[in-house]
Amino acid sequence: MKIERVTKNKKQFLDLLLLADEQENMIDKYLSCGDLFALYDDDLKSICVVMPVSSDTCELKNIATYEQYRGKGYGRRLIDYISDFYKKDYKAMLVGTGEVPAILSFYESCGFKKYHRIENFFTNNYDRPIFEGDIQLVDMIYLRKDL
Repeated sequence: MKIERVTKNKKQFLDLLLLADEQENMIDKYLSCGDLFALYDDDLKSICVVMPVSSDTCELKNIATYEQYRGKGYGRRLIDYISDFYKKDYKAMLVGTGEVPAILSFYESCGFKKYHRIENFFTNNYDRPIFEGDIQLVDMIYLRKDL
C-alpha cells in the first residue's frame, strides 16, 4: 500500500471525487487550492483532498473510496496518514458531512468529535437534493480532530 500526494492533473480523479461530492462545481471550489492524496494498493482505492482553513486549522474536504473497496480500512488509513502529515503545520482538522449515522460514526471512530452545524447547507448550496442512501442531506455537520 502506498499513498502519494498528487500535484498535477487532479481532475483525473473526478470520478472518485464525485462519489463523495456529487456536484462538480462544488469540487472545483477546493480542488485547485487543496492537497490531493491518492491511496494505492495495487491499483487506486481511495483519495482525499485537504485544504487550509486558517493558520492553525485544515479541512478534509473530500474523501472517497471506490464502492467495492469500502469497509477494508482504506479511508481510515488515509485519515491516519493526513493527520500525521499535517500535525506539524496545524493544530486541528475539520471535516463536514451530512447527518448520516454511519458516516458520523466512522469519523468519530477516527478521532473526530462533533463541532458545529450549518443549517440547510446542502439545500442552499446544491442545485438538486443530495441523498446518502435514503437519507436526504440538509444540514452540514462539522467534526473536529486535534492533530
